[in-house]
Amino acid sequence: MTSRFNGAPIALTCGEPAGIGPELAETVWQELQQDGPAFFLIGDATHLPGNVPHIRIDTPSQANAAMPDGLPVLHMDFGAPRIPGTPNPTHAKAVIKSIETAVQLAQDGAASGICTLPIHKKALKDGAGFAFPGHTEFLGHLGGVDNVVMMLASPLLRVVPVTIHIALADVPAQLTPALLEATIRITHAGLKRDFGLDAPRLAIAGLNPHAGEGGVMGHEDMDVIAPTLEKLISEGMDIRGPLPADTMFHARARDAYDVAICMYHDQALIPIKALDFDRGVNVTLGLPFVRTSPDHGTAFDIAGQGIANPASTLEALRLAAKMGSARIQDVKEA
Repeated sequence: MTSRFNGAPIALTCGEPAGIGPELAETVWQELQQDGPAFFLIGDATHLPGNVPHIRIDTPSQANAAMPDGLPVLHMDFGAPRIPGTPNPTHAKAVIKSIETAVQLAQDGAASGICTLPIHKKALKDGAGFAFPGHTEFLGHLGGVDNVVMMLASPLLRVVPVTIHIALADVPAQLTPALLEATIRITHAGLKRDFGLDAPRLAIAGLNPHAGEGGVMGHEDMDVIAPTLEKLISEGMDIRGPLPADTMFHARARDAYDVAICMYHDQALIPIKALDFDRGVNVTLGLPFVRTSPDHGTAFDIAGQGIANPASTLEALRLAAKMGSARIQDVKEA
């Protein structure tokens, strides 16, 4: 059969084998086998449930031809079987290797981007001494960059939290002009390079209720956020803010911007998960390669039951392909 697929495929890392990753890999192949995007799984082929055909490949270049007939798998021997719901620390080194392999292939141009299935950090720490807080920090290390930005994206909304996994009480101290400026710059550049937006429109939420209301409800909006925005606006960025967060996310407001940059985790993630829970995608901006991930965890409680919702993984693969194409176009026009 002649493949309908062209270009470098997406590398899909296996994630935690005991989670829902193996069954998601099979399910999304069923959805994408005829009209793409093309992808290949990096992991142990014996961990797959076996509900669909799979084809072992030797190089990513073989994935396009294999895609219509079976799930392409760049096989790695993990040395132990998969037990759904029960992580095995002996898998840890191979899980880490799957991520490293995907990054190398993306940097070499053999993959147009990577999509990472969820990992289990404790299993990686127990089995391989994994020292990173999570995927994002590890990918930044592999990519040789210190500053990256987490974006959650869906067809309805894109959001970026400036501070992420810290206590709410610690947010004001962590919210510095330098961090805010770096986050905005990386986001602005990412929207241009990875999303093909020539003039991104950024809406910036205030930290406090009513964006501080002139200092009545806190001074961070006046003292930290507003001066930083004024500096970037003077450089020509299309920025609005600081805005009251409670009026930023209704339909008419969302039409006025391409991304909402929020000051803390829940301020960003609650609206996107309320609006479009199943289709949210985790995107890492600022890396020298494209990276997306479904916006959910390993789901040990349902692993092996074949009931995992593939919507976020499907969106993550599709978005990775679009971002990869946008980067290629950006290089051509540079």
